Amino acid sequence: MRHFFTFQLAVLLLAAASPRALRAQQPTSRPAATRPAGTAVPATTKKPTATPAKPTTASPTTPGKGVTAPGKSAMPATKPAAGSKSTATPAASATAAKPLPASSSSAGTAPVKAPAPAVAAKPQVPLPANMGSSTPAVRYQNGKTLLAQTRYELAMQELEPLTPPTAKFDRGPEAAYLYAVAATRAKRWSEAEQMLNLLRNEYPSWPNLAEAFFLQAQVSFELGEADNALKMLGQLPAGRLETEREAMKTVYLPRIKDKLVFQSLLPRYPQDAALARAYADKLVASGWYTDADKALLDQLITQFSLDRTRYTPRPKAARKSSYNVAVLLPFEFNDPSWEKQRKNQFVTDLYAGMRLAQDSLQREGHPVQLFSYDTGADTLQLKQVLALPELASMDMIIGPVYKSGSKILARYAQQKQIVCINPLSQDADLVLDNGWHYLFEPSMTTQARQAAQFAISRFTSRTAVVLHEDTKDEAAFGQAYKTAYEALGGKVLQLRRINSDVEESIGAGFAGLDLKTVGHLVVASDHRKAGPYTLGVLQSQGARLPLLTYASWLENNRVSLGQLDSRDIFFIHPKYLDKAAPGVRRFRQLYIQRQNLPPSVFAFTGFELLYYFASQLHLHGPGFQQNLAASGPVSGSAFQGIGYPSGAHDNQYVPVTKLERLEIEVQNPVGVR
Repeated sequence: MRHFFTFQLAVLLLAAASPRALRAQQPTSRPAATRPAGTAVPATTKKPTATPAKPTTASPTTPGKGVTAPGKSAMPATKPAAGSKSTATPAASATAAKPLPASSSSAGTAPVKAPAPAVAAKPQVPLPANMGSSTPAVRYQNGKTLLAQTRYELAMQELEPLTPPTAKFDRGPEAAYLYAVAATRAKRWSEAEQMLNLLRNEYPSWPNLAEAFFLQAQVSFELGEADNALKMLGQLPAGRLETEREAMKTVYLPRIKDKLVFQSLLPRYPQDAALARAYADKLVASGWYTDADKALLDQLITQFSLDRTRYTPRPKAARKSSYNVAVLLPFEFNDPSWEKQRKNQFVTDLYAGMRLAQDSLQREGHPVQLFSYDTGADTLQLKQVLALPELASMDMIIGPVYKSGSKILARYAQQKQIVCINPLSQDADLVLDNGWHYLFEPSMTTQARQAAQFAISRFTSRTAVVLHEDTKDEAAFGQAYKTAYEALGGKVLQLRRINSDVEESIGAGFAGLDLKTVGHLVVASDHRKAGPYTLGVLQSQGARLPLLTYASWLENNRVSLGQLDSRDIFFIHPKYLDKAAPGVRRFRQLYIQRQNLPPSVFAFTGFELLYYFASQLHLHGPGFQQNLAASGPVSGSAFQGIGYPSGAHDNQYVPVTKLERLEIEVQNPVGVR
């Protein structure tokens, strides 16, 4: 049976992973007016890769979905500018340069590529025969087959009736164990824990009970219950799974983000070398160390024979009057073509927003110097930038925007102990086990948790149905929503995957649901078919329950405002801008004065990002992680949200808005004053 965990644990352990050198743009005596040479600011586009609009009719943009390029939502966490009025007229105005025309080929027409050969569809593995059989042995074999086919939910359905003692199935303990394995593979941790409790309580003499303790430890770690996880591992017999248990602790203990949790665990497990080493690593490499930790760190080094050279903390960086910030973005200066500049418009807007933040900080007496580096679109160019000696002397690094480069920079930031901010990614895996790497946008699991808190506080009924697209991000959202909502006292009656590209799949997602008896419905889907189909089902059933979904539905031309307005719909809207807010109006006015076009959502993002984190630099110095964790939530200047409580490394507040609130802005637009 052991191969089930060792395979999963191996996957977790495997998750860890040159063109010309570029010169930094040196700051001038007027940092608020610096910008990278050759950076044009043409009109914005709907998405970075979208067809460009006319340069004279640009409008604010909404980013597209993705984790390797601009995400569909961001949650800025910026302190309000001092009265907002401090950001008066900028020191200098930078007008948009006219883009160069696209390069033409020497031939009159481009060669036509031959169509790629059609790829045969992968045959679908057939389901086992006699699903739901009344014969326990058949169901048991079906469960094993489905588990091997990675059809975990179906495996759980087949195995569950065999698990209680009342079923009187001679292989009941094995069925319970396999059910728990399937639940962990499906990341349904609560169901796995319930079944493991049944296994330990009802079958205490099962000879492979050590396997259940081991799996329970993993489930407890995933549920954030490190104390119980270590307790479960401590109940394993001597000599059983020793290598595997140490590997598990090596994977999960560094994920503990609360210093107080470590401080409570150390007295309970004083002989646990993995725990001591993980805490020492956090103290030294994650910015947790203070003078009060010196005695305990010395004790751990002596008791567990740790390398004193490695575990000697670096001197804490002193606060300065001005800080240097490196901005690593794919400006693509080597390609001045119109097509490239249009595709990279989001990068230009992002940097333009940072420039306005730099100007505001300068006027408040908190200057920062921006050093911009063109990292291109490949990791080779990024590696050459990271090899530049001056980069190691920076106080903070912003960028890059692509996932492959983000992983490289995350390792660099941890090695050099420089705070690094990813401006656009929503991939929480990038900041896992890394105290020096922050996401500016909220991850999908964070959005789900905050949406669940909103639902539990707003809706009177405590039941929900959650449908999500069959993608990594939406699956993470659905599972996180279920876990958070049930932890708060609610109950998710159904958690179902759908594929809106397949009519049968989306139909099956709603099949058998009586939505009139459900408290609220959650649809985690950006797909253009999901909105019309969902509203059609609600209308056909005459259901009036609240609906919680993504703000992208507001841009779906297959759904009218009348359809949305007639129902109680709430939108998860991390980049919500209240255009009547003073900060938003002032930023828009200053941006138009400088750039001669309205700001896109990326421009707002650049401003919020630099303003917030540069303020943290001036308040606490370059190693501000612990101060940030203790400072509590902070409202943004433009985005209507709060970010970074409890030391989290991605934004924790996601506004949920109603259509009525959005309609007010449409009916009463705010212009330049």
